[in-house]
Amino acid sequence: MPRVRFPIHHTFGPLVTRGQWKLAFRLQFFPQKWRSGSETEELRSALSHHFGMSVSLFSSGREALLAGLKSLMLKSGDEIIIQAYTCVVVPNAVHAAGATAVYCDIDPMTLNIDPQKIQAKITPRTRAIICQHTFGIPADTERLRAICDKRNITLIEDCAHVLPDDPSRDIGSRGDMLILSFGRDKAISGVTGGATLTRHGTLGKVLDEEEKKAEPLSLWLILNFLGYPIRYHFALWLWGLPLGSTLAKAYLHWIRILRLLPPVYQSGEKEGKTGIMIHALPNACAALILEQFHSLSALNNQRRSFSLLYAKAAREGNWSMPEAALKAPVLQKFPVYARDANMLRTQLKHEQIYLDDGWCASVVNPAQVSEEAAGYAKGSCPIAEDVAKHIVTLPVHPTMEQAQAEYLVHALRAML
Repeated sequence: MPRVRFPIHHTFGPLVTRGQWKLAFRLQFFPQKWRSGSETEELRSALSHHFGMSVSLFSSGREALLAGLKSLMLKSGDEIIIQAYTCVVVPNAVHAAGATAVYCDIDPMTLNIDPQKIQAKITPRTRAIICQHTFGIPADTERLRAICDKRNITLIEDCAHVLPDDPSRDIGSRGDMLILSFGRDKAISGVTGGATLTRHGTLGKVLDEEEKKAEPLSLWLILNFLGYPIRYHFALWLWGLPLGSTLAKAYLHWIRILRLLPPVYQSGEKEGKTGIMIHALPNACAALILEQFHSLSALNNQRRSFSLLYAKAAREGNWSMPEAALKAPVLQKFPVYARDANMLRTQLKHEQIYLDDGWCASVVNPAQVSEEAAGYAKGSCPIAEDVAKHIVTLPVHPTMEQAQAEYLVHALRAML
């Protein structure tokens, strides 16, 4: 087996490719391009051509979702159906838009909202259903579209985990709106960024107005976003030195203390609070997104390659897993089930394998979230609660290496 580089991970700059950190380094010296420039419109045009919809750009996926919900002109008491086993930013956006989040249980074989259980959640106050393509596994948009058409409900596809090479019937073709996220561990990354897409002219005009009203981010924060690929590239270089893991962890610890790495979650988000301010996508981040969008097929092919390796190991080892993952067009993470998922992740840490991706141990992720504050009632979605206890996800991101994936499979064979 070739020499394995550590760490094996989900979160240490998973999309910090050679192209991204080099571009980020160059952009640091052109502050006139940080807030505005041609890359923003180039990205809008590329996404519009890819999906055949109008595109509005915002500073994050969560703000793109908030803008999308605001375009529906929600009133107090309106309800939005979302799936359990989701990220806290989804119910936070619903609440910030003035509506109530109604949780629906999931299908353990798809990790997505269960259409059979939605009917019982629909009331005269239901305005929209948000279907999440969890880890890139397509939700049943055909059935959801039929349900929404019958009840005059808006269907929002949450595509934060997947950007298909070509939009298919299952992902990106049936929603009234699509939400894209370009965060640090998404399909493609600008370190931050989000987009709301729609095929409806009226919604498009409202979203266009929301984008025009969006506030610019501070130059300091944009510079911090540009520093993220550079600093993580350096941290991974440190990891390869003698005592490298200690050096890299100390380095990352101190730059966080010095606020040289923007946090993933803002103050109050884990307590169910989020601001109602919407911000503009910085042009510098649009440039990073565009660079990776041009390489989308290559990035997705790498993901598919690692997924095939894990799928082969899963069949040979008879691993328990969501079966629909095996048919997904492209996965952001490869999910399996373990009897004691927390213990497995803890044991693997001793081998410098870090599988805590923020999507484990909780119905509303990450695990530190106050589920009550997020509007989730304990026991209301038992399948999602069971999935959260047992799920383990395996990395397929573009900065993984074949030797790392093979080493991970070898380690898992003794544990699953």
